[in-house]
Amino acid sequence: MSWASPEDIYLSTSLANYLDRKLLVMLRDGRKLLGTLRSFDQFANAVLEGACERVIVGDLYCDIPLGLYVIRGENVVLIGELDLEREELPEQMTRVSETEIRRAQKAEREASDLKGSMRKRMEFLDLE
Repeated sequence: MSWASPEDIYLSTSLANYLDRKLLVMLRDGRKLLGTLRSFDQFANAVLEGACERVIVGDLYCDIPLGLYVIRGENVVLIGELDLEREELPEQMTRVSETEIRRAQKAEREASDLKGSMRKRMEFLDLE
């Protein structure tokens, strides 16, 4: 069995290699931010320029512009570089306005709440 040498694998854990590149940052609360990394520190606090929040509900999505955005490092779950030459989203995704995506989010949240309350009401049945 042969092992890959360091020259064969390029894996960088330093954000310094991603300065001035477009990144996707996933936060603890589930939000997804896209923007150009301009600065960071040892705590993974980061500054994104031209940031936007990508909201996805089913096959609908919307990019809500945020401008210059500072992210506290403790809220970061994942940081990944976006490939600018590749399409970011599948073809079936439809771009909608911010009001439409907020309406879809509200409907999804209400459906989830209803499902939870129905499950709670039916606990006594013990169907197993």
